[in-house]
Amino acid sequence: MSQTDAFEILGTIDDPGPFLFTCEHASNRLPVEFDTSASASDRELLADHWGWDIGVRDVVRHLIDEIGGQGVMATFSRLLVDPNRPPDSPSYIVREIDGRAVDFNREVDDAEIARRTDDYFHSYHQAVERVGERRAALHRPFHLLAIHSFTPMYLGRARPMEVGVLFDDFDEDAWHLEEALTLEGFESVLNAPYSGRGPGALIYSAQRHGRSLGVKYLELEIRQDLIDTDDKAREVAHRLGRALDVFRPAVGGA
Repeated sequence: MSQTDAFEILGTIDDPGPFLFTCEHASNRLPVEFDTSASASDRELLADHWGWDIGVRDVVRHLIDEIGGQGVMATFSRLLVDPNRPPDSPSYIVREIDGRAVDFNREVDDAEIARRTDDYFHSYHQAVERVGERRAALHRPFHLLAIHSFTPMYLGRARPMEVGVLFDDFDEDAWHLEEALTLEGFESVLNAPYSGRGPGALIYSAQRHGRSLGVKYLELEIRQDLIDTDDKAREVAHRLGRALDVFRPAVGGA
């Protein structure tokens, strides 16, 4: 494993596993300059889904243990800057959540946005590209899979789905994976609770790197209550690992 302020890499280039996993919201960590001045309100938001995707790093860690591959994890909170949004998105840096100000974003200006973009957003995405390019150079076929999680309740309504398969270009792969997840006992759905298509698509990172690297890509959304402890994450990863057999790259190509 290697780690910086912007990313950590799980697994090694020598591992022939068939996937490059990414977690854009793996951490709720703030860099020291923000952490020392974060307000109580900010800390509540950081601990909640607004700050990170609970459980996803543990899922990827266990997946790599089971089926191999590598993972690139963001090591900063999505409230600092969101690496799963393009920089021109209104939610790239969030200043207010449900009427509550994000205090460390209250006075952010263009210079600070540019600094965060260079130090965190670009650093993370450059790491994904480097890992993918190195695997490609070693002729190790892989598919890209972004892992995210979602809340069991949203706007007072329960979300009965357990795993969502988000996609844009790879319909048949998404259908096959959704079927395999159902066979593993998950309440699985396609393009929900968010969609990978249309103007509000939420697979920015997977799409960006899948297309750049020339590999197939999907995103999984896992309900947080299924993975909010390490034991739960391990059990879910075990089932996901079996389901992912249908999304393995063919030998000799993507």
